[in-house]
Amino acid sequence: MLQSSWISVRARRLALCLRSGALLLAMFCWLAVVPAAQAQSILRDAETEAFLKKITTPVLKAADIDPDKFVYVLTGATAPNAFASTGLVIYVHSGLILNATNVDQIIGVMAHETGHVAGGHVFRTEDGTRAASRISILSLLLAAAAIAAGSGEAGIGILGGGQQAALGSYLAYSRAQESSADQAAAHYLDAAGISGRGLLEFFEYLQSIELQRTAGRTITYAGTHPFTGDRIQALTERMQKSASWDKPADPELQKEFQLIKAKLYGFSYDANRTLQTYPETDTSDPAHYARAYAWHKLAFTDKAAAEVDSLLQDEPDNPYFMELKGQVLLESGRVKDAIPPLRRAYSLLPRQPLIGSLLGHALLATDDNAYTDEARTILKEAVAADGENPFAWYQLGIAYYRSGDEARAKLASAEHYGLIGAPDLALRNAIEAARALPRGSPDWLRSQDIIVFAEDRLKRQKRRRG
Repeated sequence: MLQSSWISVRARRLALCLRSGALLLAMFCWLAVVPAAQAQSILRDAETEAFLKKITTPVLKAADIDPDKFVYVLTGATAPNAFASTGLVIYVHSGLILNATNVDQIIGVMAHETGHVAGGHVFRTEDGTRAASRISILSLLLAAAAIAAGSGEAGIGILGGGQQAALGSYLAYSRAQESSADQAAAHYLDAAGISGRGLLEFFEYLQSIELQRTAGRTITYAGTHPFTGDRIQALTERMQKSASWDKPADPELQKEFQLIKAKLYGFSYDANRTLQTYPETDTSDPAHYARAYAWHKLAFTDKAAAEVDSLLQDEPDNPYFMELKGQVLLESGRVKDAIPPLRRAYSLLPRQPLIGSLLGHALLATDDNAYTDEARTILKEAVAADGENPFAWYQLGIAYYRSGDEARAKLASAEHYGLIGAPDLALRNAIEAARALPRGSPDWLRSQDIIVFAEDRLKRQKRRRG
């Protein structure tokens, strides 16, 4: 099930920048994230998240990093890119998957981002900005002195030159990190027995669009990364020496990649465009997958369900196909028909939180209290496995309310509002929950955490407005 969340990627990245307290750094970060802001959403999909983890695990093990500590976040951004963030999080733009032609290209990019994580680049960015900040501050002081002495034009010139020098200092530091991550990626791919051709093919693709990306922008991907041609030259000779250089992409992983790419295509693009790219004469599994989303968008429920049934003929135990069939039926108003395939999907992938939240939603959407206990149990499992899913918390609040447990319904609502960026509503619901919950209980303690968090967020908002 692909679903879009409200979360802004630009806001998340800018927040990381602003925590450094450096105005110059904040300016750099804001400009650097403009391409990522185009889609401004995070996509949740159990199949894609599991796939990203699967293909990255050998690389992470080569880097001596525990794969289970990593989180993969798919964004709606169209740029063919990915970036590592604090907390062992890798954000993958949908544009990367949609523009890649084979799975090894994705693995190569993930190996590069692993190089950033292993090298501590996310945390060391401050080292590069510290020197840039010193240059910028010095230029401000010299410019102020020149202006005070009566030379306004000289002051402006000093200021502009200083800012340009600061920018150059920062970009040089960033390019050094990118080169380091490239070399680390080559090492990890070799150790994992994966060809580096995919990463080089991706760089060649970037090279083909580099001029378009840089046109008219002050800071771009090309500004913070080494020139793509130089990267290709630096890596080719090293990768060609690997024993895995001529090793083809894993056929099973390639099959999974083509399915996920088609699924994302059908979800992301206009239905008519999808039907042109994957016409009905195409009877491949990826085409069925993409068209299921297209027909669903056009409200042809029977056609969408038929596409999924074609997939299930060959793989009747595929939980993701079952999940999609349930989603199509549920969102088309056939709520009770959606429950059996969703139950089947959940039985095939027990405690999978995204599938669980959809099943819980379907059970509650029947408006039949006979399903309430089952929904509550499944939704509690969902938020225990993934506490950052606002949709699951919202549904759990409904289940608690229907069970007559208004205190926990308020607590679930507080969790939901905290995740969607509404601290005022989170605070109100947490306070009401705390009044009714047993003092000192785990749920009461959680309400106190939310109260502290929400009050802090509201104070920050007030300071920004002031």
